[in-house]
Amino acid sequence: MTVRSFPALKAEIARMCGALEEMGVPENAVFSSRVVAHELLTNALEYGGGEAVFSFLKEGDEITICVRAKRAFRPPEKAARAELYAERGRGLFLVDALSVRRDYSEEAGIIAVIAIE
Repeated sequence: MTVRSFPALKAEIARMCGALEEMGVPENAVFSSRVVAHELLTNALEYGGGEAVFSFLKEGDEITICVRAKRAFRPPEKAARAELYAERGRGLFLVDALSVRRDYSEEAGIIAVIAIE
C-alpha cells in the first residue's frame, strides 16, 4: 500500500494491527509492530520524499514489515541513541530495539522483523 500522508499512515497501521489481531498475534507483538511501522513510515514521509510503500507479512513466529520511501535512502546499519532530552532521533533506535533484525534492499526498502513471543 502506498502511504502519502499522516492520516493514511495511521489508517494503514490500524489495518495492519487489526489483521494481526485477527491472526491471533499476541498483544505485545502487535504493539511492537505498531511502533516499528509508525517509526519507519514517519521517517519515510518526512525524509524520503513524502511517499512510502508499506507492506507487512506474518510467517510462522515472525512479522516482517517493509517500508520503501519514494527517495531511496539506506539507513545506518546501527542506530545511534539520541540524547535523553532530544526531541528527535529515537525512531531507528526504537526499531532496532523492538526488532529481531533490520535489513535494507533497493527493492523492499527497510525490512524489520519482529518476533512473535
